[in-house]
Amino acid sequence: MADKKLMILGAGIYQVPLIKKAKARGLETIVVSVDGPYPGFALADKVYKLDTRDREGILKAAQDEKIDGIMTTGTDVAMRAVGYVCDKMGLPGLSEETAIRLTDKAEMKKTFKAGGVSTSDFRVISLDKAAAKDGIDTVSVCEKARRAAEELGYPVMVKACDVSGSRGITKVREPESLEDAVLRAASATHTDHLVIEKVNDGYEIGLDGLIRGGEVQLCLPHKKFVGRAAATTVPIGHGFPFEGSEALKAAIRREFEAIARASGLTDGAINADVFVTGDDTVSVIEAGGRCGATTIPELITLHTGVDFYEAMIACALGEPYDVTPTRAQPCIGQLLLSPVDGVIKAIDTERIDAIRREGLRGPAETGERLPVVIELDYGPGTEVHALRNGTDRIGQIIVPTDDEAAVETLKRKVLDAIRIEPMKEIN
Repeated sequence: MADKKLMILGAGIYQVPLIKKAKARGLETIVVSVDGPYPGFALADKVYKLDTRDREGILKAAQDEKIDGIMTTGTDVAMRAVGYVCDKMGLPGLSEETAIRLTDKAEMKKTFKAGGVSTSDFRVISLDKAAAKDGIDTVSVCEKARRAAEELGYPVMVKACDVSGSRGITKVREPESLEDAVLRAASATHTDHLVIEKVNDGYEIGLDGLIRGGEVQLCLPHKKFVGRAAATTVPIGHGFPFEGSEALKAAIRREFEAIARASGLTDGAINADVFVTGDDTVSVIEAGGRCGATTIPELITLHTGVDFYEAMIACALGEPYDVTPTRAQPCIGQLLLSPVDGVIKAIDTERIDAIRREGLRGPAETGERLPVVIELDYGPGTEVHALRNGTDRIGQIIVPTDDEAAVETLKRKVLDAIRIEPMKEIN
């Protein structure tokens, strides 16, 4: 019998590797999620079909099970329940107050400003739900948004405050597009407010790491690859290492420490998005009190030699775990995306196996073949969508290289082996 119990919130594709790692460690896995066709259910030792925002229901299940730790990865939705259970049961991990600061984008920006984190100017817009008979007072909200955008100066980002995966987020370059962006964010949020944020100049990178006992144990900036959805860009991959000056890396680390200090996070993973300008100035866009998605945990493991899923589990259980990097392997992870809304009709598994066996050609001077990890989320008959947000994926590839062009070629080969029939042809 397992000697410890770990509750994992979420049963989706981003929680599957975490569940597998916990089971491999001999932990009893208790998985909580709303009902649905989620792959994590089949892996769990025990399942509770609850909304991951149901704090009281999850707390009761956690107390009944006498869990030793609670966590999730790759999603913000469950973080407040994680913090609530940690507070009520005295478990390792973040507090509910910290979870609120790192999940509500309005509270996050206020926390950053008050705590000395470099971040862009912003305004919080009330949705006036109480004043409206049905939904929101559209005229009032759009007028307040217009004034805020004019004060900040275009371009601005309009953001729903409590959802992840780039949902409810739109970059607005001109006043004519503002109303649509506001209504899109309002329909995505469960809160009574939105954030309008000044867009900084520069380029965006990712930042992940681990805090233990209030101290930074890992701080790993990385390249970010994005795809274009209807209203905004969406992360579709990442690459390590981040090539920046030592001064820039030091500035990034200072911001990472400031995020932890301002939010009150003393133990756990942090994921952040950061703008870097031409003069190596750093501005934090947003941060979460959990590891990022889109291949990030796998890439950290490959890049550093530190099993990041193991590290996060140890953190949730209050156990020691050495996260000293043993290597600095360049690596890239990319999502496999459907080009259309449709249904997977066939997968040429022999061809994909051949791509795995062939691998990727390494540096010419070594003549080596680099191993390729290809993971598919779904089989034939599954309905899939073109890119809308971070959940629209059909798989992922991970390669130990920094050759972006070679990875793009490899990705095309894999996608050519998957036949997707467009929905319009089916209908």
